[in-house]
Amino acid sequence: MSALRPGSRGAAVSVRSVNYATSPLLASKTPPWRSRLLVALVGIGFTALFGRAAYVQVINTDFFQQQGEKRYVHTLQMPASRGRILDRNGALLATSVAAPSVWAIPKDFEADAAHKAELAKLLGMSLAELDKRLSDNPNFVWLRRQVEDETWTAVKALNLKGVHQVSEFKRRYPEGEAAAHVVGFTGVEQTGQEGIELAFQRELQGKDGSREVVKDRLGRVIEDKGQQVDPVNGRDIALSIDAKVQFFAYQRIRDAVAEHKAKAGSVVVIDVQTGEVLALANYPSYDPGDRGKLSGNQLRNRALTDTFEPGSTMKPFIAAQMLETGRVRVDTPVVTAAGSLVIGGSTIRDAHSHPVLTVAEVIQKSSNVGAARLAMQMPPREMWELYSNLGFGHKPQLKFPGAVTGRLRPWKSWKPIEQATMSYGYGLSASLLQIAQAYTAFARDGEVVPVSMFRQDAPPPGTRVFKPETAQQVRKMLQMAAGPGGTGPLAQTIGYSVGGKSGTAHKQEGRGYASNKYRSWFVGLAPIDKPRVIVAVMVDEPSNGKYFGGLVAAPVFSQVVQQTLRLKNVEPDLEVKPQIVTKAVPAEPESF
Repeated sequence: MSALRPGSRGAAVSVRSVNYATSPLLASKTPPWRSRLLVALVGIGFTALFGRAAYVQVINTDFFQQQGEKRYVHTLQMPASRGRILDRNGALLATSVAAPSVWAIPKDFEADAAHKAELAKLLGMSLAELDKRLSDNPNFVWLRRQVEDETWTAVKALNLKGVHQVSEFKRRYPEGEAAAHVVGFTGVEQTGQEGIELAFQRELQGKDGSREVVKDRLGRVIEDKGQQVDPVNGRDIALSIDAKVQFFAYQRIRDAVAEHKAKAGSVVVIDVQTGEVLALANYPSYDPGDRGKLSGNQLRNRALTDTFEPGSTMKPFIAAQMLETGRVRVDTPVVTAAGSLVIGGSTIRDAHSHPVLTVAEVIQKSSNVGAARLAMQMPPREMWELYSNLGFGHKPQLKFPGAVTGRLRPWKSWKPIEQATMSYGYGLSASLLQIAQAYTAFARDGEVVPVSMFRQDAPPPGTRVFKPETAQQVRKMLQMAAGPGGTGPLAQTIGYSVGGKSGTAHKQEGRGYASNKYRSWFVGLAPIDKPRVIVAVMVDEPSNGKYFGGLVAAPVFSQVVQQTLRLKNVEPDLEVKPQIVTKAVPAEPESF
């Protein structure tokens, strides 16, 4: 439709009218369920949001608060200081000191190639190893733990972003190689791995404390939160070891191994009065504070873990039992014939033949035939009980890891030839510590006392094996064996009377014996009338032309005895006279 507006100049304006009812889009009716669905969905959404808000802020609020706190509240461990290990006089054998540990936040780490190479060099690693560590975790990585203060000072001077340090405890071992097999060592987490460190882990480690703090984004502590729990430091452990005796014994066995081109060696020193172990030294050894090149050969505590056939060191026990039972006297003759004895088709031989020897001379000359003839007068059970009472075949009651039992077969299975060979130390096995302990029967007037690695004022009750007069008689025999005409004159010590027994035995290889491999040892005591120390020495596979115990082990015994008695302030029992030193040799080598 159109209309002409009055007052116009003749121009007509056409106005177009729109009929909305004719639009196909607007003309269609929306179904009621669609609008209701839309309203329902909006309502459900608001209900879910309300429920989630109620769950987070009312129902499970503790959990979410804890999760929030984890982002900025941290519990710092306050490590306890590990207990010290001390010798009998309070000298430090192991202690803990503060040491810096270097760590990094890899995502914050920034360094040019030159600085990164210098960092790797300072931390003792290759550049590839450093890169690998930095790629392990973007938030935290250890670069090197328990470094020296000088190392951290040099690292800090590089001024590298993302590199930090924290103070930890590091173990120090002042006696180094000399006491390594006694003290042992710990891992980087201050957990005992060997020796006393392992045996007394619980007592030494203490109990860590804790402290809650608030940290910022960069890991800096900005405030304390909550109550602090103080750490409880570990307990100190005092040993029976005398650091000076230990060091001297280690030096002497080290030198003997080098001189005789031997495979290894060990020394055990026991205080007769208390049963305390004053020294337990082995070579090869290792530095417990630097174990980068540690091998199993260095790690073995041979004096406790290695067993071997004790050879002629067993002969004095046979003589003592024969004296104890009244079968013989010290001067009773023993027919040794031409230095050989056949038992069950096997022949026992002496290195040197003697038609007749007294019981004392059997020990002095170390006659295999004489020892076998004495032993064969005993029932097997009696001989087995003797060895068992002396501690053979039993694990030493020593609070120390690695102590072994040795081997002593039941007497019912013995053949006559086996009983005969066991009289001079073949057919059974023992550790050097077990042999040293057995000799307390002579030093303590017939009583075997338990040995201990810890200081004690008096020994615990022992086992009576011989009468006092029997032990005293055997001590005189041992003095003869270590003197002129015996197998161990090189054991003589200036100012002190000594007695002991040398031993040399072929080493077992498989089911037989190696013809050119030996173990050499010497076990004895001093002074003779009132023994104060027992010293046992073993040298494994000497290969420089000498292998008899009287030549290889006896000189070590002499040096260790003299130094130990002086350190213990034991008065000399022999007059010290000026002497012309000559090259002494055994009158006769001990028999095999």
